[in-house]
Amino acid sequence: MRYLPDRVSSDLLRAATRRHFFKQSGFGIGAAALTRLMNAADVNPMIARPPMFPAKAKSVIYLFMAGAPSQVDLLDPKPMLQKYDGQNVPAELTKGERFAFIKGTPRLLGSPFEFGRCGKSGAEISELFPHLKTVADDISIIRSMHTTQFNHAPAQIFMNTGFQIIGRPSMGSWMTYGLGSECKDLPGFVVLISGENQPDGGKACWGAGFLPSVYQGVEFRSQGDPVLFLTNPEGVSEKTRRESLDLIKMLNEQHLASNGDPEIQTRIASYEMAYRMQSSVPELVDISKEPESVHKLYGTQPGKKSFANNCLLARRLVERGVRFVQLYHRGWDNHGTSSHDDIVNRLPSLCQETDQAAAALVADLKQHGLLDSTIVVWGGEFGRTPMNEARNKSKFLGRDHHPRAFSMWVAGGGFKPGLTYGKTDDLGYNIAEDPVDVHDLHATILHQMGIEHTKLTYRFQGRDFRLTDVAGNVITKLI
Repeated sequence: MRYLPDRVSSDLLRAATRRHFFKQSGFGIGAAALTRLMNAADVNPMIARPPMFPAKAKSVIYLFMAGAPSQVDLLDPKPMLQKYDGQNVPAELTKGERFAFIKGTPRLLGSPFEFGRCGKSGAEISELFPHLKTVADDISIIRSMHTTQFNHAPAQIFMNTGFQIIGRPSMGSWMTYGLGSECKDLPGFVVLISGENQPDGGKACWGAGFLPSVYQGVEFRSQGDPVLFLTNPEGVSEKTRRESLDLIKMLNEQHLASNGDPEIQTRIASYEMAYRMQSSVPELVDISKEPESVHKLYGTQPGKKSFANNCLLARRLVERGVRFVQLYHRGWDNHGTSSHDDIVNRLPSLCQETDQAAAALVADLKQHGLLDSTIVVWGGEFGRTPMNEARNKSKFLGRDHHPRAFSMWVAGGGFKPGLTYGKTDDLGYNIAEDPVDVHDLHATILHQMGIEHTKLTYRFQGRDFRLTDVAGNVITKLI
């Protein structure tokens, strides 16, 4: 007998849950907790759901600068560093400090770049960000970020998931789990990558962890098929593909009815989404039809792999109702071991690759009336030391990892525009005012999306988990 999903008895559901426990006990029983996915095979797990309270924003674009940009060269000017450039760092400042690469007594390193005030807000921004200066009154600069991690992979995973070890859901996954997506023809969480290579934290940075895998980020490629295997194989017509999917769906529904495994629902939803994406994705990624003025604004070149193209795609994605878009641009690890990773040569080139498009995204969203409903976040996993690393007595200037203090900026979605929040000490080593940790940032972003961060939970291995773990405070001065 075929069990229809709406006729599954509570006894069968309990049995299915037990079977799922023993089947997945090595990984936990989190997926079994999502009982709403067991109620009907045709329920879309990504269907848009109302926020917990009136939201200021409905989508997020996260510009992740993997490798950690130098805050004292870009967003947090330090005249005292200039004054004492080349002198030994005060011993009491670094006593007992553990660095990733610095050995011995390091010397202070003033920024080789000039800062200037811009906009009505008078925000101080580096000359390396000439385009960001034009939208200074639309962004909020946070100068008092800090984290617990000082190596790239765990720090990137921590910044994205709220925990430094692989296995927790990413912020985009939590967001789509809590709110679903307003777009039926595209994934609710999309990832776009540019720069040298993949982030150090790998795909765990946008993974779903113990949440059903339907909530993980879907990576779109910049060249070739945007999503692998999206096009039909040679000899397979659209009619044949549809009939095949209908048969597979029927078999999966029967399996779901007898087994109750939520991952079967994910499988059904994924097949259907893939079918719809065959028509929606090619139109989405074809940016060549955008006006020439838009290409000039972003610096885009259709068909090329670039951060600029990805920023324009991000606007097109949120325009279509995608909930969470995350861009990764790798290469900001400016240690100064050579001209390829120093702050005199490499840092300016990285800024040139990203500054115009990031500022254009803010301006373009505003022009389209989307900035009020879209949160734009820019930043890396930690900061850089105000001292020169000088690894192996390198003559190139560079900075080591620095988790104690770094800068980010946010825009739109109800964040106060033209605000500079928080303060570091005179050397940019420690936070002096209004510290913001990773969980605080997550809690504030969730709040703007209409989610109380302590109530967005998922039961896994016997306890309720959340993005902000057991910490996090909404920074009300930012909103």
